[in-house]
Amino acid sequence: MHSMPVALTIAGSDPSGGAGLQADLKVFHQRGVYGMSVVTLLTVQNTRAVQNVFVLGPEMVSAQLDALLSDLPCHAAKTGALGNARVISEIAVRAKSFRFPLVVDPVMASQHGQALLDREAVTTLKKELFPSAFLITPNLDEAESLTGMKVRDLTAMEKAAKCMAQDGPQAILIKGGHLEGDAVDLLYAGGKVQLFESRRIKTAHTHGTGCTFSAVITAELAKSKPLERAIQTAKAFVSQALESSPKLGQGEGPLNLFVNG
Repeated sequence: MHSMPVALTIAGSDPSGGAGLQADLKVFHQRGVYGMSVVTLLTVQNTRAVQNVFVLGPEMVSAQLDALLSDLPCHAAKTGALGNARVISEIAVRAKSFRFPLVVDPVMASQHGQALLDREAVTTLKKELFPSAFLITPNLDEAESLTGMKVRDLTAMEKAAKCMAQDGPQAILIKGGHLEGDAVDLLYAGGKVQLFESRRIKTAHTHGTGCTFSAVITAELAKSKPLERAIQTAKAFVSQALESSPKLGQGEGPLNLFVNG
């Protein structure tokens, strides 16, 4: 029996430490979860810009995943930036046999607007990986790309969530961070809609917000927490992390990942 919860991140590397697998691992640790990582791509970036992206070959990605899962326990996993269709397909094959919840954060662009997935990869994500997902966590822009719909209010968010449910994920959480007013996220699961609200934090330091949010959810799921409670915990954590940002870097700085929200 293993008493320590273990979570896995399958994501890209952010050398500035504010997003990607580095942020995921920090969050796992802060939430009392042992973290493992599979690297999908390397970036050259800081808080000001992404200068270059190098996607690893699918064989290297799958070899990392096989090495971990053949040796260590895993109680929940998440994906972040995956790079291209070939890498997504490789992960999707293995995800079919996962015995733990998989959170898919469909990262399509960096915080600075650098594209990280092309159209073929988005199609592969929907057709091959979404059916194995316990939860997907698109933001408004990603929801639009995944559905072809304009998603800028709660009514459209609900329609988009129901549309994405047809691709097979058990639950869809559309993040409303770019809505006007309060930050409202919409969960569609089991045929029901639930809203999660928090006040908007005015700050320029938002680097890694999406990664942090999905990582907290994953960590809580690894501890066998119910999905709704995991989302509530993630909302509180991100709000505190934004409000107490350390203001590092000369661009969009990282969140404060030391909070206990």
